Amino acid sequence: MGNSSKTSRKAAAAQLANAVERSALLGRPGFLIRRLHQIHCGLFLDETREHNITPVQYSLMTTLSTHGEMDQNSLAHEIGLERTSVAEVIPRLEARGLLKRRQSDEDRRFKLVKLSRKGVYLLKKMEPAVQRAHDRTIEAIPKDQRDVFMLQLIRLVEANNENGSAPFRLSKGGDG
Repeated sequence: MGNSSKTSRKAAAAQLANAVERSALLGRPGFLIRRLHQIHCGLFLDETREHNITPVQYSLMTTLSTHGEMDQNSLAHEIGLERTSVAEVIPRLEARGLLKRRQSDEDRRFKLVKLSRKGVYLLKKMEPAVQRAHDRTIEAIPKDQRDVFMLQLIRLVEANNENGSAPFRLSKGGDG
């Protein structure tokens, strides 16, 4: 291992120690992840205000855009959300004409959901605002380190996905 790597780790350890000295909460990953999520939600709502869509609604619509029509239980699993939460969100989006629901022909117990044309249009229209929210969330990280940051987040989610109350389905192919 080179000296510059050791120096970088020592510098990072010193910076972390200084941060924790300011507040013990800054040494707790769970606190920081929750806080960053709150910040991102605020930025998302700020950037997308004119569209009146929440981050959860956007995730649901994005998943339907990617996967097409699917049953509500599978949709909940795809985005790692409790089925009851999805069941509460869908009627709101349906009332706005952004989704369409119907009963499954194969199994009448299942409701199938898909984006309406209006939903597809809104999703496309929101792309620049959503990208601004994502960019603002990580703008404090130097551009050459953002991919590494994202890969670290993915690593944490993949390693701990099954520990959540509603694990989301991790794609097995190259599109995940």
